[in-house]
Amino acid sequence: MLDDTLLADLVADLPSAVRLQRLVRTLREGFRCGAVCLLHLEENALVPLAVEGLVREALGRRFEVAQHPRLATILASRRTTLFPPDASLPDPYDGLVEQQPGQPLHVHDCMGISLHVEGEPWGVLTLDALEAGTFDADDRATLERYALLVEAAVRVSRLERDLRALRMARQETGPPLAAPEARDILGHSAVLQRLLRELDVVAGSDLPVLLSGETGVGKELFARRLHRRSTRREAPLVQVNCAALPESLAESELFGHVKGAFSGATAERPGRFEAADGGTLFLDEVGELSLPVQAKLLRALQEGEVQRLGEDTPRRVDVRIIAATNRHLADAVRDGHFRADLYHRLSAYPVAIPPLRERGSDVLVLAGHFLEINRTRLGVRSLRLSPDAEAALLAYAWPGNVRELEHVISRAAIKALSQGARRDEIITLEPARLDIPVRAEESGGASGVPPGADVMAPPTLRERVEQAQRRAIREALAACDGRWAAAARRLEVDPSNLHKLARRLGLKGGGGTR
Repeated sequence: MLDDTLLADLVADLPSAVRLQRLVRTLREGFRCGAVCLLHLEENALVPLAVEGLVREALGRRFEVAQHPRLATILASRRTTLFPPDASLPDPYDGLVEQQPGQPLHVHDCMGISLHVEGEPWGVLTLDALEAGTFDADDRATLERYALLVEAAVRVSRLERDLRALRMARQETGPPLAAPEARDILGHSAVLQRLLRELDVVAGSDLPVLLSGETGVGKELFARRLHRRSTRREAPLVQVNCAALPESLAESELFGHVKGAFSGATAERPGRFEAADGGTLFLDEVGELSLPVQAKLLRALQEGEVQRLGEDTPRRVDVRIIAATNRHLADAVRDGHFRADLYHRLSAYPVAIPPLRERGSDVLVLAGHFLEINRTRLGVRSLRLSPDAEAALLAYAWPGNVRELEHVISRAAIKALSQGARRDEIITLEPARLDIPVRAEESGGASGVPPGADVMAPPTLRERVEQAQRRAIREALAACDGRWAAAARRLEVDPSNLHKLARRLGLKGGGGTR
């Protein structure tokens, strides 16, 4: 029966993530064990791709092979490795098994096997049982047989990915898109996955892209992904923090200068445009540029050439522009603080990055990533969240987004140690240590929320309506392949009104239909 299920999923037309998740679920049921984890080897770390029986945050972790001897032992052998219940090697999943949240796995069975694809190490598959004696010699042999099916599932997913890349290459000019790199944007929510698919398509073009979103959503990571998936990926990606450029130096930084062009110009210096020639120029916080610099930036974009300060002859440059802002540039244009012509040139393809509060359980995946970073940095055995802490993270609105989450986890880990937690034990973070407001209706007097703690008021009616409107617009756009006019018909609203509403909700940068 187990063989039939695995084979059926192998040949089924399924997204890669769904196929791998169904695979580990089937293995957990077949071996009657507590947890199964499929991990991919990325450089010197094993990264979970699919888990069953582990807490959600495990998907955001990176297990450095050198720091986890059990995983290193499994990876070094082509045969099944079965650890005895009294094995002294630390377990990488201590505190992460759903049935025993925050508790060490004192007595349990653990076995795993390395996976190879095209003759190269690809990752490992691990199985954990909470009762000693669950796995025997027959299970070791059976796992070796099923490992071949797991490797076949990985190959199928890889072939499907390569086929999509080839199809896209035929539609776009230039070479095929690069294969997916080590994960840099973590999350499995539908809104994030739709956004990543959209970015992978636009990456193959040379259109300027305007990334908009709240502070802390990770606009730089999305810009880097666009560059890596573009036909310019072998050329430089040059970043400019426009908010940090003094107006007196902005022109020199962007376009360069010759010796003697101004006081202090003791040598000739190329600008960021020339440094990015053939590649991508990322203008972060572009809305902070002054109007005079905006005018010169517009000319460089229109003419495809730059002129160094103090030089008469312009220089040709071939640069793809990605800009980012946390401001509503359409409002800045209306108020006279940003040039309309520059805005329309930068926003040839506007992309709104959703805030963390709209990404559901992605907050737990990201929390797991930051927990593992801090576990390594602080040298502790295991660092995890209590169920109440997970609920608090999910309920919080995250005005500072991913950056705020990173700081919350780091502070909580340091507080735990400073308040007496030992590095050789499993440290469980409770809501009180997270130091974030908890909604009164969510906490319900749950343990870990101290009396008098800061309590967040429930969302207003307007906030609830706006959240529902954002969700409805995103779903309509996804169903209509990003076509605003079709989305307006689907929502039964006037297209111009939909654009105005989307701008007010921060879903798009400005006007224009497509």
